[in-house]
Amino acid sequence: MKLTLIGNGFMAQALAKGLVNNFEVEVIGRDINKLEKLKQYIPKIEIKELSDIEDISNKNIIFCVKPYALQSVAARLEGNANILFSILAGTTLESLKKQIKAKYYIRTMPNVAASVKKSATTITGDKEAAKIALDIFSFIGKAIWVDTEKQLDIATAVAGSGPAFLALIAESMTDGAVKAGLDRKTSSELVHGLFEGFSELLKSSHPAIIKDSVMSPGGTTAAGVAVLEEGAIRSNFIKAVEAAHNKAIEIGKK
Repeated sequence: MKLTLIGNGFMAQALAKGLVNNFEVEVIGRDINKLEKLKQYIPKIEIKELSDIEDISNKNIIFCVKPYALQSVAARLEGNANILFSILAGTTLESLKKQIKAKYYIRTMPNVAASVKKSATTITGDKEAAKIALDIFSFIGKAIWVDTEKQLDIATAVAGSGPAFLALIAESMTDGAVKAGLDRKTSSELVHGLFEGFSELLKSSHPAIIKDSVMSPGGTTAAGVAVLEEGAIRSNFIKAVEAAHNKAIEIGKK
């Protein structure tokens, strides 16, 4: 199967890298220089500069532009696509249907871990295309179907924005180890190992159980957790997810 990615930004690059070994991948973008650099990075892909009138008839399109660029890019697309997969945060199926013609419409929210086939991708849309959508996105990690766009917008705040939230934690913990006297390389290796192991633990244990298993009375972990709680870390993460969700809704209304 051939997949045509429209857009050559960071998420398009991550998806192309994750999908290219299982599909024919074509990347269409407005910046030929970026496309040529991407071709050097991922030699197996096809590249094409976006035409003023771009025929998408019968293609399986993964639409990867920024939400604000939807209208300007859609105006250059002609014909009826087979399936339109959109990764645009907050952009509703109704909005997509008004601007791009396709047989089926699917909204997805992968994350940057697609490039290493570890994305957590939520999907919704026309159920006739559900199986093929799940099949495609399962090649880049975990693919999860949700029944409503509201659920997908909430998932966007977790799985879509989540890598940035976790990156802050990883960076802060690394800096903390360096401040305490550990060299940067060792600190980074430890944090990497921590995230890798914690991911496996989460598969079988509730976060609270993991925390309690480490936090012995009067110990080092309890001292550290107390400091984090002083900064209302749990409340702030809840608010961060809520803020990202609200932003997705706001984008959808534009």
